[in-house]
Amino acid sequence: MPGEGVSPGAGRVAAEAVESVFREERGLLLASLVRRFGDLDLAEEVTSEAIEAALRHWPAEGVPARPGAWLLTTARRRAVDRLRRDQAYAARLAVLAADAERAEPAPAPDESGSGPGFGSGSDELPDERLQLFFTCAHPALAAEDRTALTLRCLAGLTTPEVARAFLVPTATMAQRIVRAKKKIREARIPFRVPGPDELPERLPGVLQVVYSVFTEGYAASSGPRLQRLDLAEEAIRLARILHRLLPAERESAGLLALLLLVHARREARTGPEGEPVLLEDQDRGRWDRPMIEEGRSLVVQALTGGPAGPYGVQAAIAALHDEATDVAATDWPQIVALYDVLRTLTPSPVVELNRAVAVAMRDGPGAGLALLDALAGEPRLRAYPPYAVARGDLLGRLGRDGEAAAAYREALELTVTEPERAALRRKLGE
Repeated sequence: MPGEGVSPGAGRVAAEAVESVFREERGLLLASLVRRFGDLDLAEEVTSEAIEAALRHWPAEGVPARPGAWLLTTARRRAVDRLRRDQAYAARLAVLAADAERAEPAPAPDESGSGPGFGSGSDELPDERLQLFFTCAHPALAAEDRTALTLRCLAGLTTPEVARAFLVPTATMAQRIVRAKKKIREARIPFRVPGPDELPERLPGVLQVVYSVFTEGYAASSGPRLQRLDLAEEAIRLARILHRLLPAERESAGLLALLLLVHARREARTGPEGEPVLLEDQDRGRWDRPMIEEGRSLVVQALTGGPAGPYGVQAAIAALHDEATDVAATDWPQIVALYDVLRTLTPSPVVELNRAVAVAMRDGPGAGLALLDALAGEPRLRAYPPYAVARGDLLGRLGRDGEAAAAYREALELTVTEPERAALRRKLGE
């Protein structure tokens, strides 16, 4: 029997190899199977079976030179076996098999160089993974379902991990993912990259999904921690894939730049007890300088060659913060000017809030407070804790301590995460 007499060390090595390949190349593997067989559920099932087969064979036979290729070929064969047993798919299988052999003959799993694009360190199958991106983020799906499906299929998170990311029960998330897959199947949403005429309309939705994942990682919506570094890093990994697959799209560069420039501050954003540390109080020596340099180079790419997009502009703002030695040395006039551009691209109360804070840094707390007070009627800001926190900060700087305390109490009522609540309680104590 395969695997008999295998040492525990060999088993651990094999399991680690499977985990590494699965995490790094799952999206590519799944996308190839979906393109071949046109069924997301089938692709996921045979991928799981291929993983199980690897855990049985690799300890005894050794890890293949190209493990991803081994998994791909094994999964394809399992899918073909399943379809052959199901007579309802017989005609479909014949067409798929003929098309597949013409496009890409599948080598045997014991061949060291089998399977294009897997384990080779290069993306030889970019369009397939890009197809999966656009399918998961299709506008026909509910916004929350798009993000969940992207995390499940492209980031490689398990359903329980996705459920934890959304802070919902695993059963609820499983139903959500099933619902999204059913919608894809019943609405016959195609697994394809939009044409040049559709791409400008569809790409923002794909970028928004990745940005939403990062936002939850950057500032968790609830729970005991301010940051979810695992989610933030998964979002950056997805953004890197998108940028590699769409190198000519400046907004994909802008999104990756923004995520890197913000994530570079991660180590300085919390104190010893997990409490939030404001930008002006952060130890900038703890910022990730290589990540900042990478982000800055991407900003140049995002802003070159045409009108700037919203992610490119936000990345430029983040770059100005990261380049400054301290808050006083920050180029606040330029940041305000960039917010002026951003408010024309994506007008929103949150953009106006951030611009008001920048104006306060440029022109003084009174000027910023006047802008914040003008936003008091915005429904979206009434339940948005950063608005109340910003008002409390500016009122405190103006010496209006009673009003500042009232603003902080309002923010405390709206805030869910414990680290932020603790920080607000300290401000009230002061």
